[in-house]
Amino acid sequence: MSALFAAPAFSASLGVNIEVPRLNVSEYHRPYIATWIERADNTVAGTLAVWYDVRTKTNNPEGEGTKWLKDMRQWWRRGGRDLSVPIDGVTGATKPAGKHQLNFTDGSAPMPQLAPGSYKLVVEAAREVGGREVVSIPFQWPPTSASQPSASGKEELGEIKLELKP
Repeated sequence: MSALFAAPAFSASLGVNIEVPRLNVSEYHRPYIATWIERADNTVAGTLAVWYDVRTKTNNPEGEGTKWLKDMRQWWRRGGRDLSVPIDGVTGATKPAGKHQLNFTDGSAPMPQLAPGSYKLVVEAAREVGGREVVSIPFQWPPTSASQPSASGKEELGEIKLELKP
């Protein structure tokens, strides 16, 4: 008698570490941050996270927080303006200074099922009474081995680390 055992299917995963630096400025506002994946032709494969002022309509009757999403110009022009926020699992409140971890599994929302090929992780930050900054990290999908490529911003973003696992 023989039994058939199905091997579990494992999906590749992608982790993102985003550092929001502590700035010594007279008027500090938490940055709005968008994180997405771009294909080699610079089209958006999927938006992973958008952090903005998500106060409730009771506290923010005109939706003031969404008004400033367009300040993240690259994300906005590449696809942000076509999204209707809030989006479950994607949008959230702005984050304080520090390191913030996001984890995604291939094909599990909000991460799209990616075809094999070249991609970029892109993180954009914009801050009221501050600046705007974009950091990108190229990567190959699916990953053949674990790796942790990183890049650093100069003012609005600190170290951005991508964690790829096959």
